[in-house]
Amino acid sequence: MSLKEFIIPAIDIKEGKAVRLYKGEFSSAKVYSENPVDIAKSFEDRGFKYIHIVDLDGAYQGVPKNIRTVEDIVRSVGIKTEFGGGLRNFNAVRSMLDIGIERVIIGSLAYENREEFLRIVESFPRKVVLGVDAKDGKLAIRGWVEKADITPLEFAKGFDSLDIWGYLYTDVNRDGTLEGPNVKGTRYLAENLSKPVIASGGVGSIEDVKRLFSIRDSGVAGVIVGKAIYEGKIDIN
Repeated sequence: MSLKEFIIPAIDIKEGKAVRLYKGEFSSAKVYSENPVDIAKSFEDRGFKYIHIVDLDGAYQGVPKNIRTVEDIVRSVGIKTEFGGGLRNFNAVRSMLDIGIERVIIGSLAYENREEFLRIVESFPRKVVLGVDAKDGKLAIRGWVEKADITPLEFAKGFDSLDIWGYLYTDVNRDGTLEGPNVKGTRYLAENLSKPVIASGGVGSIEDVKRLFSIRDSGVAGVIVGKAIYEGKIDIN
């Protein structure tokens, strides 16, 4: 795997626009593009192999809200996409896979309705990435606005035997800060789980990416990068 294949560029969508948040706070949204499709095409042109798409409105409201925009992205690029944000039931997941999303990211639903989550995993094997969002050492849910009384590892271990693709581990307190990823936390999670872990939150330089790339033998399979690309901190062409 090359360094470029390890990086998964992110497109966070709010009200149809490509934005980035600071520490998951919706009031901090900074608009980077009025047209997320153009962003997706630029990622494809630069040779990335995957795009990470988040429906921020969906994550907050519990149902996908930017489906048309996501569908436009999927139709406009030839590379694979993963999607998260508001996937709280079977039909929502099926609708996103039907439009061509390669894999879906689910967090809150798995915590709140295990039965529905199991139904989804059984129906769509290896298409589900379990979102494991950490905030102050606890699991963050419902668009990161609430914290559950359980640790990220305790939560993830409860699903490790299922036929999921793997995990997306996000350190919410670092997300959008460019202060560096939680390498220690990511490695700890990966070493204690049997499936791949994608890292997210805080990447601010190519050196940060390389630090995570160096521990891929522990099970770290990629890293989500957003703000660092948009603000020119990482230049991979």
